[in-house]
Amino acid sequence: MDSGRKGLTVKDVCPHDFVKAYANHLKRSGKIELPHWTDIVKTGKHKELAPYDPDWYYIRAASMARKIYLRGGLGVGAFRRIYGGSQRNGSHPPHFCKSSGGVARHILQQLQKMHIVDVDPSGGRIITSSGQRDLDQVAGTVAAPPTVGILNSTVVA
Repeated sequence: MDSGRKGLTVKDVCPHDFVKAYANHLKRSGKIELPHWTDIVKTGKHKELAPYDPDWYYIRAASMARKIYLRGGLGVGAFRRIYGGSQRNGSHPPHFCKSSGGVARHILQQLQKMHIVDVDPSGGRIITSSGQRDLDQVAGTVAAPPTVGILNSTVVA
């Protein structure tokens, strides 16, 4: 497979593989400043513990950049809803709970400082042209899934 295929966009690659690759790209670039609270903060009120993965901040930033690429106009409130989950209330029924707004806000500010996203005048954030180019370059390095072909085989009786 050619690792830098032309015309390959974020929409063409596996989301899981892209987010891992872009998180590594963000970590290697060194442009994102990790806040001092990344190792102790919970990602939402519905969580009991902080994330185990030490690179969770880069993974969340990559995921948020991908979501803004695919559907612009997302703001802090939208990301609180997207990354929210079910809060367990013991013997009481579970209910939906939004995720942390501080984490989403800080990541959006970091992506904006890197010129990957910009503020949309109609609300939320949109991807910039340099951010779109950056994400598409990383998508080009992600290996495309192998195509499954039908083998011409004859059955000998």
